[in-house]
Amino acid sequence: MSQLSIYPSESDCISILRNAGCKKRIIVHCCIVKTVAEQFMKNIDCDRDAVIAGAMLHDLGRARDHSIFHAAIGADMATGLGLPNNIVDIIRKHTGAGLDLQDVIDMGLPPGDYMPSTIEEKIVAHSDNMVSDNLIVPHTHSVNKLMKKGLIRGALRIQNLHLELSKIYGADLDIIVNVLGEHPVITGPCGHIINQSL
Repeated sequence: MSQLSIYPSESDCISILRNAGCKKRIIVHCCIVKTVAEQFMKNIDCDRDAVIAGAMLHDLGRARDHSIFHAAIGADMATGLGLPNNIVDIIRKHTGAGLDLQDVIDMGLPPGDYMPSTIEEKIVAHSDNMVSDNLIVPHTHSVNKLMKKGLIRGALRIQNLHLELSKIYGADLDIIVNVLGEHPVITGPCGHIINQSL
């Protein structure tokens, strides 16, 4: 880790994902979520380094599992790696706009808090809502996906999170789709990943 920050750098995060066994497709997805989060942070005050590390590592658990359990698994993996608690929390709470106690019980998840509460947790969760695989999409993509599955409470939480963050940002965050495009230009260590064939 960089000596200037308590958080792993982007390069460190890519190494963590690779060493854990994440496929390149997951690493690319994490890089795009990081790019969306950077756009959010242009108008939203937060711990920038925590958001970048959290966005880069939010899908760490997909090295082992692609179900709803990946967030809890990723949080455990991050704890095992000695990552800061706020990064562990970002990873555990990134699914949709969070999972409430009823969701945790219904899905059989390990007991814990899965609801984003800090601005950093909310930025990463919602940045992930606006990336489908490796495309940047409006938040309604995630809302409609949950509505079709009958997961109304989860869909409403995403809608409410979108409204909350849009108000802080000063504009509807769906404009980011136009600003970055569906296929964003990725800079920094992630750029090398994107330019390689998947």
